[in-house]
Amino acid sequence: MFSRLLLSVSALAAVAALLTGCTSAVALQKAGTATELEPGQEVPVGGTARIGVDRDLVPASFLFITNNPVNGGVAANVFDTLVSYSGGSLEPHPRLATAWQLSGDGRRLELTLRDDVRFHNGKQFTSADVAFTLRTLTDPGWNAQFRRTAATITAFDTSDPFRIGLTLAQPTGNIFDLLSVAPIIDAQTLARLKEGREFNGTGPFRFVSWQPKVGLSIRRNDDYWGAKAPLDGATFTVVTDEQALVTKLRTGQLDAAYGVSPLDAELAVSRGGFRSHLLEGSEGNQYVGINLANPALRDVRLRQAIAYAIDRDRILTDVYRGNGYASSLPWPRTSPAYNEQDAGTYRRDVDRARALVAEIGTVPPIPLNYQAGRTDRIIAEIIQSNLADAGIEVQLVPTDAAQMLSLLVAGRFPGLWVVQHGFAQMTPSTLAVAAYPFNAAKNASNFVDAGYQAHAVAAWKQQDPTSPEAIAAYRALNRDLLDALFLVEIGVIQPEVVTSTAIGGFAWTRTIDPDLRSAYLLRS
Repeated sequence: MFSRLLLSVSALAAVAALLTGCTSAVALQKAGTATELEPGQEVPVGGTARIGVDRDLVPASFLFITNNPVNGGVAANVFDTLVSYSGGSLEPHPRLATAWQLSGDGRRLELTLRDDVRFHNGKQFTSADVAFTLRTLTDPGWNAQFRRTAATITAFDTSDPFRIGLTLAQPTGNIFDLLSVAPIIDAQTLARLKEGREFNGTGPFRFVSWQPKVGLSIRRNDDYWGAKAPLDGATFTVVTDEQALVTKLRTGQLDAAYGVSPLDAELAVSRGGFRSHLLEGSEGNQYVGINLANPALRDVRLRQAIAYAIDRDRILTDVYRGNGYASSLPWPRTSPAYNEQDAGTYRRDVDRARALVAEIGTVPPIPLNYQAGRTDRIIAEIIQSNLADAGIEVQLVPTDAAQMLSLLVAGRFPGLWVVQHGFAQMTPSTLAVAAYPFNAAKNASNFVDAGYQAHAVAAWKQQDPTSPEAIAAYRALNRDLLDALFLVEIGVIQPEVVTSTAIGGFAWTRTIDPDLRSAYLLRS
């Protein structure tokens, strides 16, 4: 086990040396070096942005809302949402909805809609499309993480085609989170969307084609209701091998890449011709999930031992190159739910972890699923070594991305799993009522607790996420998470995308999706 860890670290060093020596590839890329536009310079029009991604489109989980850059790239560019968040703010801005009014009791939301929007097939966008989208999110067949939030809408007033009234069963503090992530879909083409054959949105780009395991292409929508995108289009090329992805980026075959390891990103930027974009406002979290259906893991002392054994600082420093910080809480520091003292609850303490394991007695080997790939494997091997220090044997199980998602949704991991989660960067209540790892009603850990459920609903009903009442509700959630330990947080991770300096105007959504509506190319 320890020898495997040494091999991985050595492999990283070898990769670093190899990349450092690739002068010809770097020279090729540096020959196309360009900078952002000067003040007053016109935005170049034309060209196709080439984006490398480490996973493929999954049409059946399109409404799941997860950190898949292809699903997200289609949602953010081929479709529109009612509102949007910008930067690190949770203040909603107009998109397909131009104005809104929430009643004082938080049970009625009225939205005014644009009257000049058409789907790509020419159909007029109306309030009926909004109602259909939000109802579809409650369909169990889509496994939408925002299903529970959408289900609080008990009535839709669509009597005016360009105005919609939503009646809510309760005050729903994360209602604008829902409206900011739900792509407005067309009822007539939904079945073809789920098959991956047609994506009929209202966004600045049109879907062209998708070839499974190869890639997807989109082109500019010249009839878009808003400002026309400078790009002619974009391609998303699937490259599941991390080293191949880096090679394609460094040799000028890609303009941007999702899934480049922090070390490779650091090396690419240091040699010139590339930019690293740390996606502010889109923080994710690395965590170890724990399935309480495993008899050994039902003992909270074993879960505490795991929390004390993990070397968070090493993972954040060695793997993520300092792009994040260790924390026992899921929230980023910018969240009103974050508490500095609680965030430091579990620090590496091997003696304490060993003592807890000694109290328990014999602990059987525990499987640890991780997403197959170099970076995730190294994280899993560090955790395996850390837990061995505490007397806990871990068996590593490499798992492909689709199977990881399937096991997460079904709550069927056999023991532990390590992956990232999102949604902590949204309104805090979203985490406990929407995210599969945390959902108090049904979560991937099979953790059921009446107190946690009550605290989740109490936080959910808070309209002002910074009010004293909301802060008190979040503190109660923090105690539940730290005491129950049905998952163990490692740290808050700043997502990173590497782009060539030939692409400008690169932006992203709150859920890390590439937003290309203002992107442009500077290469000839």
